[in-house]
Amino acid sequence: MALIVERSNAIIGVGRYDRLDDPEEAEVAFNISDSFQGQGLGSILIEHLAAAARENGIERFTAEVLPENRKMITVFNETGFDVKRHFDDGVVMVEFPIDPTEKSRAVMESREHRAEAKSLVDLLNPRSVAVIGASRDWGTVGYSLMEHIVDGGFQGPVYAVNPEALELAGTFSYSKLSEVPGPVDLAVVSVPRDQILGVAADCAAAGVRGLLVATAGFDDGGSGLEVQRELVRVARANGMRVIGPASLGIINTDPKVRLNASMAPGLPREGGLGLFSQSAAIGAILYAAASRTGVGVSSIVSAGNRADLSGNDAMQYWEDDERTKVVGLYLESFGNPRKFSRIARRLSQKKPVIVAKSDVMGLRLPPGHEVRTTQAPIGAVDAMLEQSGVIRVGTYEQLMDVAQIIESQPLPAGNGLGVLSNSRALGRVVADNAETKGFNVPVHDHGLTMTDGLTRSVPRLKHHLDTILEREDVHSVIVTLLPSPGITEHAVADVISKAGEETGKTVIAVFAGITDPTIPVDGLFGNLPSFSSPGRATNALAQVVHYVEWRRRDFGSFAEPDDINLNKAEDLVDEWSQRANDTELVQLSDEAAAELLACYGIPMVPSVKFESEDDGIAAASQLGWPVVLKTQDPYLRHRLDLGGVQLNIADEGSLRHSIQRMKELMEPYGATNLEVQRMVDAGQGTILRAIEDPLMGPLVSFGLAGDAVLLLDDWAHGIPPLSTTDVSEFVRSPQSARKLFGYQGLPPVNIDELENIVRRVAILKDNHPEVALLEINPLVASDRSISVLAVDIRVADAGRRTDSARRAVSFS
Repeated sequence: MALIVERSNAIIGVGRYDRLDDPEEAEVAFNISDSFQGQGLGSILIEHLAAAARENGIERFTAEVLPENRKMITVFNETGFDVKRHFDDGVVMVEFPIDPTEKSRAVMESREHRAEAKSLVDLLNPRSVAVIGASRDWGTVGYSLMEHIVDGGFQGPVYAVNPEALELAGTFSYSKLSEVPGPVDLAVVSVPRDQILGVAADCAAAGVRGLLVATAGFDDGGSGLEVQRELVRVARANGMRVIGPASLGIINTDPKVRLNASMAPGLPREGGLGLFSQSAAIGAILYAAASRTGVGVSSIVSAGNRADLSGNDAMQYWEDDERTKVVGLYLESFGNPRKFSRIARRLSQKKPVIVAKSDVMGLRLPPGHEVRTTQAPIGAVDAMLEQSGVIRVGTYEQLMDVAQIIESQPLPAGNGLGVLSNSRALGRVVADNAETKGFNVPVHDHGLTMTDGLTRSVPRLKHHLDTILEREDVHSVIVTLLPSPGITEHAVADVISKAGEETGKTVIAVFAGITDPTIPVDGLFGNLPSFSSPGRATNALAQVVHYVEWRRRDFGSFAEPDDINLNKAEDLVDEWSQRANDTELVQLSDEAAAELLACYGIPMVPSVKFESEDDGIAAASQLGWPVVLKTQDPYLRHRLDLGGVQLNIADEGSLRHSIQRMKELMEPYGATNLEVQRMVDAGQGTILRAIEDPLMGPLVSFGLAGDAVLLLDDWAHGIPPLSTTDVSEFVRSPQSARKLFGYQGLPPVNIDELENIVRRVAILKDNHPEVALLEINPLVASDRSISVLAVDIRVADAGRRTDSARRAVSFS
């Protein structure tokens, strides 16, 4: 197999492998154009070739390299694979297995991170900007974009491109991009839709690094989407990134850049919040909210229709950006949730990530967004966000509530909260509410008097606050105050803010009962986070503390058990999936399902179907007494109350009687086909389900069998891969899970073995997208054992997941 890499219709790299006499081994080689060496093309080709080779049953790559070709040897060494080298006849022989390892995945993710972050660096920190479609007509998009870039004080040259104007915004206007005297990093485009592709071609010819497309009108569901796809194709073929279409713009408040390539009238206050939005409307709302609350911004990205650049790219950039302290994203759709989860988890371990989304995100598509929708149960997306460590909020107001605390204050060291108030009733309400949010409230001082003037009340406030802040069991303080005659909120805010700075602890203020609209009681009061509502303040601080607790936890490991037979499992699944056509699913027999589970070290309790009583007696004798008698009907085989299952049958006579009785009971349902199964230890029935979702990829769900899941929808959801810590939290997430840990005198179940089964099923689902459904029901958990009694596995002819081991590259 050979792969070629093109840029601007020119071949710049070739990579190939050739299978050798050993069908599991292939020789690999690649050749990169001199002008593109050192930019990661060789490693990209190896990753794609390795993925393709694995699909064709190849397990090892070899290569012959001349000793002086150190660059190629370095490329092989840096793949993350276990590379072995030796000299033979004057050449260096290189050999390595191509199955992904933890190290090779980490290497690929690191390269991906650097490439995607760098591509956004070029857009948010351009050396020069051209506005294509700049207009002299006040109120037009082209006029506003040009004016805002110039008035914002952009530190590089700005070129206006408009064939019908000689001068725009005080600068000379060029009729076409090719006439611009210097190189252009960022092209801001506001031209009619039918001119977009021509402009993109001009930008490619001029060596532009990125396009910011403000032009809207691509959401008609027909030709608009076709133009949008072609725009992205042209950009990628020429090494450009695209922000938009229908983008509100981008902002960088760095004094060295001062870029306001947006419809926002001015640069916001400089600070540590990185903001991402999709639609222009939401972008405008977030900009207004940041300005209104006074939260400092490092940069803003509005992706519009998100045809190319996405929130994943923005997070890659902000992870390395030293000016960004906290990341806020308002998401209207998901392009690649698995990749989002992976990047967000890594970023959240360094910086807080706040995500606002609607409850129906993933179920509906915003206009112009060409992504998939989910069929996962309600709650799965929220579970994914929780697993990723992001701070989940529902509205942009809540996003700003949390952001203003993190952007201006140190993160709390724990959940110890002090409450200070000049109202006993109000202070008690705040303390009670805080305790319901998980805070430990060791002190709530309601005795603050502030009725004897500024000169006495303010020092008294400082004394009370300092006394609380000195306590080691207090990590943050909420100061809740009602208006006091003769005391200005500015003076109070100054004292509170300085007290927090002196101790390095988190302090926020609640100014309740203020009616003067000129007093900023909802937003930063100087550097002090302030609220008009005690409930909003407590909720926002609780989410910050929850994030801190998540970041301090042991994240566990992703290492797989050694006894998994992946090669056999892949062969089996491949054979079964070839029987599926289009949307048709192949349901595995009990024997086939047991064989697949056995590849992952999951034993299944055997059962035997029978027709006559004598066959049933013979099967029970072979399995060993006592046994369980069940109907084969999938809906009734778990229903003790309807007579579809009978337990603990100890001998032949009892079994004959039970068979006769069950056939009578099941006859009205047409479910007289029966089976026997060996009796296992009595325990709690649970359900473990894994599906392949069109949007989210592999999804694993867990709940306690019966009314908990059937009526109350009490499920836990997780997206593989799951670490050991993820699995531990996963089985404890359902509300009814406390029944597993000793309930009403019952012994706790063997939780270690239960987690082991869950972990293995998650690995199985992660490895095989062809497994459309795997449901173990019931999975019986006792204090001594965990037993798989029945499993339903259905295999599909699956499409490729978008978050595979293969990745793309952007050239600078």
